[in-house]
Amino acid sequence: MRYNEKELQALSRQPAELAAELGMRGPKKGSVVKRRLVKLVVNFLFYFRTDEAEPVGALLLEHCRITQEEPSGFSITTSSCAGASSSIGMRSRR
Repeated sequence: MRYNEKELQALSRQPAELAAELGMRGPKKGSVVKRRLVKLVVNFLFYFRTDEAEPVGALLLEHCRITQEEPSGFSITTSSCAGASSSIGMRSRR
């Protein structure tokens, strides 16, 4: 399934099923934790810079594994048919 940028931006403006401010770490070892607002709409997890209305990116939450990393953290791991995988770690701010 393909989505264009306008469709994703329109979807990101829909009411969220869940929303929070999280610390987001990229897949590279030692990457810096960045504060992001995240919003779950249908099966997309949109993430925003804390001072912007347009999303920085979106994760399609299909064929992925969500693992609790610590009491207030989790990671999302996706894999492709070729066996490659990527992982994003997030921590809730409390």
